[in-house]
Amino acid sequence: MSVITEDGGRTNLYAKEPQMYVSKTDAERYGYESYAEKAEKLNGRTAMLGFVAAVVSYSVSGSVFFFGIFGF
Repeated sequence: MSVITEDGGRTNLYAKEPQMYVSKTDAERYGYESYAEKAEKLNGRTAMLGFVAAVVSYSVSGSVFFFGIFGF
């Protein structure tokens, strides 16, 4: 415990915070990851889908994203 005295002479008693520990096996099992890591994975997956769609579109119509079919 730690005691802090304020400017007015009052004392506050704060409990000691326990350290958070997550074992490596729990982290792998439950998938602890931050919002930024999840967003980055999603961005990468959608980019891969877009690239595959562009390759398929080019191989089918000769133009990227079916613009050749509509006369663009």
